[in-house]
Amino acid sequence: MMHYGKLLALAGLVGIVSAEAGGSAYFYRRTMMRYNVKTERTMKMSGVDWDQYFSKMKECREWMMEQPHEDVWIRSEDSLKLHGTYFQGAGNVEEKKCKKAVICFHGYTSQGLADYGSISNYYLKRGYNVLLVDQRSHGQSEGKYIGFGCKDRYDAYRWIEWVIGQEGENVQILLHGNSMGGATVLMASGLDLPQQVKGIIADCPFTSPKAVFTHVLHSMYHLPAFPIIQIADAVNKRQAGYGLDECNSAREVRKAKVPVLLIHGDADTFVPCSMSEEIYKNCKSPKQKLIIHGAGHCESYYKDREAYEGAMDSFIGGIIE
Repeated sequence: MMHYGKLLALAGLVGIVSAEAGGSAYFYRRTMMRYNVKTERTMKMSGVDWDQYFSKMKECREWMMEQPHEDVWIRSEDSLKLHGTYFQGAGNVEEKKCKKAVICFHGYTSQGLADYGSISNYYLKRGYNVLLVDQRSHGQSEGKYIGFGCKDRYDAYRWIEWVIGQEGENVQILLHGNSMGGATVLMASGLDLPQQVKGIIADCPFTSPKAVFTHVLHSMYHLPAFPIIQIADAVNKRQAGYGLDECNSAREVRKAKVPVLLIHGDADTFVPCSMSEEIYKNCKSPKQKLIIHGAGHCESYYKDREAYEGAMDSFIGGIIE
């Protein structure tokens, strides 16, 4: 017969395991499943005072929405209906020998029209057609489980094919992503991309879902990653079909063939700047980086627009005709 003290210890262990499993399930539901994630919570976690930029952002978005645009749709390889908004750039007329297009990927809990209301002005006024994508499980796109770039990289490939079909074989394409969208475009860099893709711009990207969740648990919740991440990883493999470190931007860029521009704020507490440094170190294709002093998560464009657009001018000028 088991000693009473051992029974108590076993009961305590079962209780701890149950509590940890319950905590992992709660964490998983709040971060990985579409209908439990909240944009407001993500904005607070970014640590940026967005109110100071609201007036300018509103002005830029209103101008963007006045430009000719249409809703467009594709199917993902796993049959999700994905949504985008396609804008025609100023001066991008049929007579041009080469057309330019940029496909933009938003951050976690956001959507294309929300994240690119300002930067789209840069592209549209320079004659680019602009496709603002709603990543799977965001905006008007279907999906129950968030892809965190691991699934979305294949969606990005489908969007690239759509733009080529829309604009012709001579189109020149940029991929631009911020935060989770930045991870998406960098993870896509490891794929065999069509030759029409000329470059990738990634603003405050993370290396992998596992790495960014571990950082958030430590820095914001003061919790150990083990066993929450391990349990969430197992659940995600079963439910969503991919592991939290199955695709890692810092690994995928070792296979990159197109030029990459990395942008990050050194005051980013949500996705630390060290992740971009790791990605930059591993990137095998031509690469540039811009670190904006004092900028928080996704704040770089608003903190120092001149430096941001200057880096884009320099990068794009070497790859797009």
